[in-house]
Amino acid sequence: MSTTIPIVTAGTKTTRATCPYCGTGCGVLIETTAGRITHVQGDPDHPANFGRLCTKGSTLHLTAATSVQEQTRLLTPQRRRARGDTPAPIGWDEALDDAADQLADIIRRHGPQAVGFYGSGQLLTEDYYVLNKLVKGLVGTNNLDTNSRLCMSSAVAGYKATLGVDAPPACYDDFKHAQTLFIVGANTAYAHPILFRRIEDARQANPAMKLIVADPRKTETAEMADLFLPIRPGTDVALFHGMLHVMLAEGLVDMDYIAQHTQGFEALRGLVADFTPASVAAICGIPQADLVQAAHWFGGHTPTLSLYCQGLNQSTRGTDKNATLINLHLATGQIGKPGAGPFSLTGQPNAMGGREVGGMANLLSAHRDLGNAEHRAEVAKLWGVPDVPAQPGKTAVEMFEAAARGEIKALWIACTNPAQSLPDQATVRKALETAELVVVQEAFATTATCAYADLLLPATTWGEKDGTVTNSERRISRVRSAIPAPGQARHDWSIFADLGRRLEQRLPERQAGWRHGMDTLFPYDSPESVWNEHRESTRGRDLDITGLSYEILETQGPQQWPMPQGHAQGRARLYEDGVFPTPDGRARFSAVPYEAVAEPCDEHHPFALNTGRLRDQWHGMSRTGTLGRLFGHVSEPSIDLNPVDMKRLGLGAGDLVRVTSRRGAVVLPAQPSDAVSPMQSFIAMHWGEEYLSGRDAQGRLMTGVNALTVPAFCPKSKQPELKNAAVGIEAVQLPWRLLGVAWMSEDRALAVREAVKPLMGHFSFASCVPFGREPHERGMVGVLFRAAAPEPASDAVLRQLEELLSVDGPDVLRYHDRHQGQHRAMRLRRSDEGLKLEAFLLAGDVSAEAWVRPLLQEELVADAYGRALLSPGAKPPVAVQSKGRQVCTCFNVTEPAIVETLGTCAGSADERLAQLQGQLKCGTNCGSCVPELRKLIKLHPVAMA
Repeated sequence: MSTTIPIVTAGTKTTRATCPYCGTGCGVLIETTAGRITHVQGDPDHPANFGRLCTKGSTLHLTAATSVQEQTRLLTPQRRRARGDTPAPIGWDEALDDAADQLADIIRRHGPQAVGFYGSGQLLTEDYYVLNKLVKGLVGTNNLDTNSRLCMSSAVAGYKATLGVDAPPACYDDFKHAQTLFIVGANTAYAHPILFRRIEDARQANPAMKLIVADPRKTETAEMADLFLPIRPGTDVALFHGMLHVMLAEGLVDMDYIAQHTQGFEALRGLVADFTPASVAAICGIPQADLVQAAHWFGGHTPTLSLYCQGLNQSTRGTDKNATLINLHLATGQIGKPGAGPFSLTGQPNAMGGREVGGMANLLSAHRDLGNAEHRAEVAKLWGVPDVPAQPGKTAVEMFEAAARGEIKALWIACTNPAQSLPDQATVRKALETAELVVVQEAFATTATCAYADLLLPATTWGEKDGTVTNSERRISRVRSAIPAPGQARHDWSIFADLGRRLEQRLPERQAGWRHGMDTLFPYDSPESVWNEHRESTRGRDLDITGLSYEILETQGPQQWPMPQGHAQGRARLYEDGVFPTPDGRARFSAVPYEAVAEPCDEHHPFALNTGRLRDQWHGMSRTGTLGRLFGHVSEPSIDLNPVDMKRLGLGAGDLVRVTSRRGAVVLPAQPSDAVSPMQSFIAMHWGEEYLSGRDAQGRLMTGVNALTVPAFCPKSKQPELKNAAVGIEAVQLPWRLLGVAWMSEDRALAVREAVKPLMGHFSFASCVPFGREPHERGMVGVLFRAAAPEPASDAVLRQLEELLSVDGPDVLRYHDRHQGQHRAMRLRRSDEGLKLEAFLLAGDVSAEAWVRPLLQEELVADAYGRALLSPGAKPPVAVQSKGRQVCTCFNVTEPAIVETLGTCAGSADERLAQLQGQLKCGTNCGSCVPELRKLIKLHPVAMA
């Protein structure tokens, strides 16, 4: 396997790299022409995906388009003289000298505990390693954490509590060997689409396989299940104890395995004796028979493989949830064999690599523990520093709470957007405002956090970076640069190393160098030189990779750890011999009690709020949010409610509601969803201030979904409770509405969306999203701005919106009635077919959206609509039929078209799917829409003759 595929055409090359989204770790082939990324496809030789990519991965090249880069990228270092000022460009030397001076001054005045560094699971392993050494080795604080704390820290703590170390024991190949798949707290169909393709393949090859899904929400993954357990939020521990109770009663445990390879079982046996099927069914809200069936399949229809993600991790009981699920595998001996094991699915592309180098507040390199004095001494010797501080560092939530109190004076934020992603946004933003120094090291200038930065440092991103990442199955892959870094952007490891060398001059007492006799702790001249030092730190450890090298990764492709020196390849499965990395070689059962959620509902907050992923979006959408086509499946922010609750609250689809928690509020439309149980609700995690905003009655800015979420965290893993918050939901009366929609060039669309953000605060509710399809025949992208308020907006705000949406010229049709608060503006263009609507603004009465918006989005001829376009309340002279919600992003296939075609498809579900794919092509490219296609097939059975 070579770095570069043979040239396809003159001036074109293809580079192997890795997708920057989820922890699946898909290989990609990046095609470049004249130094620009022009196309991407899945790498058929990569063992994680074998050529497949999801909707997000298959559109990566579009996020690297020149127009996107020019509008969204941070390309030069910038500095603000004062908070609120516009940042001004400066040189790298000036920026890093300034940063080093201010950090050193704060450390001298307040000590090293007064600074905090916050990184990302999207950093490469090399970036992580240098950052860890910089903070813990040179600065002398353990105040280093990353957004992996929000993602995988409970999985880490759960593995360590039971198996001894943080090491997922299974691999992707186990999907095809399993007889039972137990997916809990994960919507694999959306969060890890390519892994779900492998699950689909395995089920097709083995019809006897059973799929159990436990989730409060009936997700697309749950729709595919043979057994769905819609447990109440936070009741996972009770579920697992109840399943073990049944397994014990019915002889489904492996007592020989327990006796030979584990300890602590008797305490657990005594604990679960009280978790009878009847009591657990009542706690979890599921039928008793379903609990018993799940236990039978888990313990009797083996081998059994468990897959889990944020539903277990993002909880105040996250570690216990992980550990009690692992109990089931240890009790049945379902670990260390093909098709069996507890397999945590990593949320971010390199959260695993960050764990390997110890890039979190409680970890050290190569799975060493910060609390172990021997481990600290080993790392200090390796790095050449006097010591590694013993005082525990502040974790993600703790770090920003400390900054909000004024205890942490400086925050260095790299490759993440805490002003969108952390819970309790009021506290997070107070921290960013209170800190003396905020440095943001970032590729994108458009994130909410950038607005708080005193210094902005441009970093490289996908397609430009060089190094390694590790995926969910412990497989290390190379990330290679296909194009040079744009502007003055630099690699993250290089920025950290350069800062370190400057801080050495200002903090000489921390730079010993006695181990290596070097002039600097940061001698790196390439990512490989960093990786080689990291490799040495793993020698003799559970993740030993001393037998691996960049050369092997280049020539033989991605490899799994451990791979010690002398071994030709890594190990696919761990603990096959039943020996665990604990002092006595035995795994440990975790006998922990069941406790209810941290924030129970009450009369003022009677609903449970869940958050999670959309199929086509990623995190805060700084990358995916640049593409209109990725908003086709879910086009605007909303809260999903059960139809029973919608009716009880007197709500119709699209009605605005105010959602209030004990920390903040947000206003957004409500949508009915059978996937959500009564008295529960769901908002996608991606909707931050960049897309959803407004001001409350007290004039406070509403900052998206994480204005609502809970900062309480698991005491063992410190991972916050992002999956459950108690909220109140009420209809909100905002009679004046506004809708602006326009086609425009891609570069203008991005600029307009940035310019609209300050205007969102003029309304009680506002959202702004792109839409469209790529490639559009005219190279256009859509922008949709929606708002609501108690009173009409000022003429000045309307003029600004008209100007931004290009409905302000002399050729624009307009109607304005200030007294009635009605305003309309329409811009049409001539085409060969006739007049077509190019942009419009409706204010006051927006009921015409039902037919005006399809006119624009479907680019229909508008000649016949004349005066109706400007008349509030007018009916369209010719009926307009919207194409409906998009299901297949790749081929822009909508739900009505699929339902209509299904009426002509006969046979089994698989046969109807094949016919549907043959006629419409949906589900034939990336496959991300296949779970939804199967759901529609189930909902629309073949009509009886």
